[in-house]
Amino acid sequence: MEIGSAKFVISNSRIDRCPDHNLPEYAFIGRSNVGKSSLINMLTGRKGLAMTSSTPGKTLLVNHFLINGNWYLVDLPGYGYARRGQKQQLEITRIINDYVLEREQLTSLFVLVDSRLEPQKIDLEFIQWLGEQEIPFGIIFTKADKLGHGKLTENVRRFLDVLSEQWEELPPHFITSSQDRTGRDDVLNYIDSINKMLAKQ
Repeated sequence: MEIGSAKFVISNSRIDRCPDHNLPEYAFIGRSNVGKSSLINMLTGRKGLAMTSSTPGKTLLVNHFLINGNWYLVDLPGYGYARRGQKQQLEITRIINDYVLEREQLTSLFVLVDSRLEPQKIDLEFIQWLGEQEIPFGIIFTKADKLGHGKLTENVRRFLDVLSEQWEELPPHFITSSQDRTGRDDVLNYIDSINKMLAKQ
């Protein structure tokens, strides 16, 4: 899939203020500082589309971007940023839950996982929750350029092995780097394949 246009539409904290349309939405979420904004900019080929920051926890709203005029990319707040106050953490949790559980247009959720780290409890618990709620999702391992091939393969395999203890069938997964554009075609072609399937229905 080629990205011909990518346009910011709206930021908000309430599901009833999300755009009213019948197009598919693909949402991106992950722990704070996992590289979500950089990945979105890399996928769309628009350097400043999603705001990047060295300070984790900057995305506090649901951000909608219209892609090629026929699907939406949705940037969700990151979870697990401990330096947020309890009130703000509860608000972020509400925003995420409302969108994931109630947004009818949500077609697939992409959970971003830092490929440099051992399997993190917070990621595993979030993925388990998605499974319990029967939310369709895939996993995107980020920052692949920060590791050698052997260590990268080992870390991804270890994460998937932990998931296999609870899951009979693993979700689709992708390995990406915002620096060298690794995985860009894989993610976009996956989205494109779903869009084409939906168009036939």
